[in-house]
Amino acid sequence: MAEGLVLLAVEERPEDGSAAAGQLARIAEAIRESGLRVRWVVSATDAEAVLRTEAGVAAAVVAWDLPAATGDGPGGAAVLRGIGRRFHNLPVFLVMAGEGLRELPLWVSQSVVGYVWPLEDTPAFIAGRIATAARTYRDNLLPPFFKALRRFDDAHEYSWHTPAHSGGVAFLKSPVGRAFHDYFGERLLRSDLSISVEELGSLFEHTGPIGEAERNAARVFGSDRTYFVLHGDSTCNRLVGHFSVTGDEIALVDRNCHKSVLHGLVVSGARPVYLVPTRNGYGLAGPLPPAEIAPESVAARGAASVLARDAVSTRPQYAVFTNSTYDGLCYDAVAAARAFAASTPRLHFDEAWFAYARFHPLYAGRYGMSVDEETFPGPDRPTVFATQSTHKLLAALSQGAMVHVRPAPRAPVEHDRFNEALMMHGTTSPLYPMIASLDVATAMMDGPQGRWLIDEAVSEAIRFRQEMVRIGRRIEAAGDRPPWFFGVWQPDAVTDPAGGERLPFDEAPPELLRTEPSCWHLAPGADWHGFPGLTEGYCMLDPIKVTLTCPGLDATGTMGEQGIPARALTAYLTTRGIVVEKTDSYTALVLFSMGITKGKWGTLLDALMDFKDLYDGDAPLERVLPGLVAAHPGRYAGRGLRHLCQEMHDHLREARLVELLDAAFQQLPEPVVPPQLCYRRLVRGGTERIPLADAPGRVAAAMVTVTPPGIPVLMPGESVGRQDGPLLRYLGALEAFDRHFPGFGSETHGVTRAPDTGHYLIECLTPDVQAGLTRTTAPSQRRGEESAEASR
Repeated sequence: MAEGLVLLAVEERPEDGSAAAGQLARIAEAIRESGLRVRWVVSATDAEAVLRTEAGVAAAVVAWDLPAATGDGPGGAAVLRGIGRRFHNLPVFLVMAGEGLRELPLWVSQSVVGYVWPLEDTPAFIAGRIATAARTYRDNLLPPFFKALRRFDDAHEYSWHTPAHSGGVAFLKSPVGRAFHDYFGERLLRSDLSISVEELGSLFEHTGPIGEAERNAARVFGSDRTYFVLHGDSTCNRLVGHFSVTGDEIALVDRNCHKSVLHGLVVSGARPVYLVPTRNGYGLAGPLPPAEIAPESVAARGAASVLARDAVSTRPQYAVFTNSTYDGLCYDAVAAARAFAASTPRLHFDEAWFAYARFHPLYAGRYGMSVDEETFPGPDRPTVFATQSTHKLLAALSQGAMVHVRPAPRAPVEHDRFNEALMMHGTTSPLYPMIASLDVATAMMDGPQGRWLIDEAVSEAIRFRQEMVRIGRRIEAAGDRPPWFFGVWQPDAVTDPAGGERLPFDEAPPELLRTEPSCWHLAPGADWHGFPGLTEGYCMLDPIKVTLTCPGLDATGTMGEQGIPARALTAYLTTRGIVVEKTDSYTALVLFSMGITKGKWGTLLDALMDFKDLYDGDAPLERVLPGLVAAHPGRYAGRGLRHLCQEMHDHLREARLVELLDAAFQQLPEPVVPPQLCYRRLVRGGTERIPLADAPGRVAAAMVTVTPPGIPVLMPGESVGRQDGPLLRYLGALEAFDRHFPGFGSETHGVTRAPDTGHYLIECLTPDVQAGLTRTTAPSQRRGEESAEASR
């Protein structure tokens, strides 16, 4: 661990000739001699800047009479409060000038570990007290597994176990291996260990430091039990689904779910009944509306499903939905749990992008683990699972993830049995640095520092959002250029609940936007979000997920004469080193994670302004997108940016692509056979890849997932439908766009392109297999027939 820092915040300057300044200088020198750094500041403003930017502070020495940034009280009080918001158990010594302990507020004694009268003890003694407290703080700072891993690494023992690189030594015996070793460093390779290292514990037995780290994570994240998973939220989703529902049982599935949830259905053999989220004019998927998850609606969906009719029970065993959605829409978790509870005993919140929710009051009651005995008492409470990609928006290594569990009596989760599912999907060769990163990500969120970290991300997102609106207003008011700019998907105005005043979004106090959830609620019927069927407070927009909107389309679906499709914008942003999270037809999503800075989002603002200038001047594509022109010179050479954007906009408007997307995701394909049966034919023969023209009436054998929007539009076992049906019209429009605008095509999983024509090919059951599998038989009979077929 790097050497710690001691903040010395006093009124005297080092060069002052006073006795106090001289004594403080000697104390500072003695602290340095103990191996710690010292940062000397002489005002509350400077002290707060150090606390904001220096995470390595190990102790603070603060004068109560430190000059304050304003005239509101002593500066020392402001610094102590800042320390309390930023750090957990940081040792603080209060520098006193007189006898004034009795004049200090009572809360001060709870904020400090001791007092310092500089002239009453020797510098060595005072420095020793401070250095000892700093070392103790740093020793206690490390969470369980990371501390054990560091201790093991410090032992410098030979490795007699896997992996075979033996702490990196094997890499040193090869030129390319040496390059790898030099790039990643010895420490990483020394910490890549085998599960044979007993003192570090077991990921599957949940013993030792690993077990302690998981129990610590359960405390911090508010669950009854937490499991570390090393293959991302995708594996978490599969294992929770595999545990919660078995072959020929019914699962209620949000159609706006990640493909890994649907892979879990293939593994488990469950029979899905899909629930349909609302959509808006941009094509963004909203939440499942309250009416969709009401018991009578769920029952009607099940009764209408061909797959549910053959299930072993009419009662669903499991429900899964996305919270928050890809675009930052998060539910009232307790309200959703109450609605689902009437239909199923197990509820799975897929919170891949929402691991931070518990650590900021803005999200109170919006995450899975907030559904507990207090918020949902009584026997009807379902067992709740929350799966989180810790690495996505907290500070963990890629693939680091967690499953949080809160069992309820109506659907107990016996640890040993859940662990069987975990072992099926986990690895016996875990990467220990990844486990350590989960442990550290947990520790970073523990106490006030977690709130501080998320609060900073929320604050920066709000600053960016407001600045975008202000820039748009300034451009319009200036009158010296075309009066358009990019927008942000958010309310136009918010209400201050204290006085009921309605404020334009860019004029609202940042403190209000940062602390008042109602500012982000999707009010029923509001045009800005465009989602029908919502109730007051049911859904909230997450401020850190910022959706940029492009001219040409609005949330109600109204298209303008002119437009700038988002793919043109994000292609340009990529040339500037800015890669967005998701691109839809006229929107682009950017994430304001804990790693955001003003400089980072300022760079994005600058790039958006530059794009506007290039568009207004119809700059040649050779200048704006040189890589695109080089790859497709015959298509794009000699064209301007504005011309390309308008051509794309006209094509999308004529093809009505956004409308077709909405229809394809709202009018679901007809289920014909369970997904698992299609997978069996996929790997054992009985499927073929066919062009869209030959697909009407056929049954899909593999998932088709279009990015954007990144969720499945067709599941294995579903009918492709008619030639003029919503699915084939949508896929046909995508195919036409890809051919017409090479370099801007969709990323479509489950689709290959014919090498000669570029036409879409999708995997379907062969006609004879389709005919055999669609015979109406009971589950047990069908299994018997398949077993006999397999034996032949």
